[in-house]
Amino acid sequence: MSTCKMATVEATSVPDRLSSLPPEIKGNILSRLNIVEAVRTCTLSSTWRDAWTDMPKISLRDGKFTRTKFVTLVDMVLSLHKGTIEQFDISGSESYHDEFARWMLMLSSRSPRSIIIELKSRPRYRIPSCIFSISHLKSLHLENCTISLPRVFQGFKSLTDLSLKFFSSTNMDIQNLISFCPVLTNLILNYFEGINRLNIQAPELEYLNVVGDFEDIDLDAPNLKAAILFHYHKSKAYQSIPIAHDKESHVKKSLGSLSEIKTLGISSSFMKYLSKACILTKLPIMFTRLEDIYLTICFWDQRQVLTVCSLFQNAPNLKKLLMWVRMPSYPGSTCDQDQASIQELTLQMQMNHLITVSVNDFRGVDHEVHFVAKLLSWAPALEEVRIEWKGEMDRSMVITKLLALPRVSPRAKIIRQF
Repeated sequence: MSTCKMATVEATSVPDRLSSLPPEIKGNILSRLNIVEAVRTCTLSSTWRDAWTDMPKISLRDGKFTRTKFVTLVDMVLSLHKGTIEQFDISGSESYHDEFARWMLMLSSRSPRSIIIELKSRPRYRIPSCIFSISHLKSLHLENCTISLPRVFQGFKSLTDLSLKFFSSTNMDIQNLISFCPVLTNLILNYFEGINRLNIQAPELEYLNVVGDFEDIDLDAPNLKAAILFHYHKSKAYQSIPIAHDKESHVKKSLGSLSEIKTLGISSSFMKYLSKACILTKLPIMFTRLEDIYLTICFWDQRQVLTVCSLFQNAPNLKKLLMWVRMPSYPGSTCDQDQASIQELTLQMQMNHLITVSVNDFRGVDHEVHFVAKLLSWAPALEEVRIEWKGEMDRSMVITKLLALPRVSPRAKIIRQF
């Protein structure tokens, strides 16, 4: 057969070969296109007319559409889709409050495994009860929403991934939502309203990310491997308010589930939260597997410094430390009466496995230089202290101070970044 004839045969056979693929294979192929391109394949031939309706992944963005056209597109996709939706993802900046409940009802009838909703317009979108009836849901990401559990909520028995951002709810609804997800492994709660006490009971949880304004937190998650706890008070500067119960119990409620953790990120405000009743010089929990710590800290506030030192003392295998320096949020954040406790604690401090330290937003003031000096004196295996400069002080004078600091590790180097 001539080369020309062979090329003709191959060219005519390829479309037939594609058209004969099973519907689920076609759907997987179309899932790699955007939804508009996928729908347009219905014009290719009769065998492709309904292929897009078996797409397992649907992603809808309103960026290039007028509001009317986007509403029409979403209605068409949800009403005509006939296969199983593995993943549904919708985002937009226009207001779709009038259509939202209808879309969610149609979506719930398709029993999706994963849902991502990121609709930005205000007011927040109220999540309808039909979403909480999807029994086989494995992943749920909601943003800019209001969560109110239905009276009869059987839970998400298969949910492993829950992310809630910029949302409002109540203490009890969030507590029940989490506790009724028995295999939950990843949990994100960021920027919430209406919740002042977090009660997180999740026996299989491995990753926790909490950023919010709360008064109390109670963790019961024995399998945690990594946690980010950023606590802030947006209404006023945080004050250390004495707690009603004893301080050891307070710390155990907050950190008791972190004893097996490997990575920990905490904010300066969360450290102030831990010190509500004057932090114990020695924490009641050991973190024997903790290797990486990420924290923000105000060195002017000696209560925070004491809390951090207590944490270091109970993390004997710490290898990596990243810090972001914060300036005082209000005039009272200066050295206080805890200086004596810090001196007592630091005399016995050792960080035998610490290898790398990074200090970001370094301004070169005495409190910061003194803390770097302490780290250099505590860590015999230290190899690198990386300083990211942000200050307005005379750099050369501060650098001279840093380079002259004694260190117990012969390999310790101070690296400056400007």
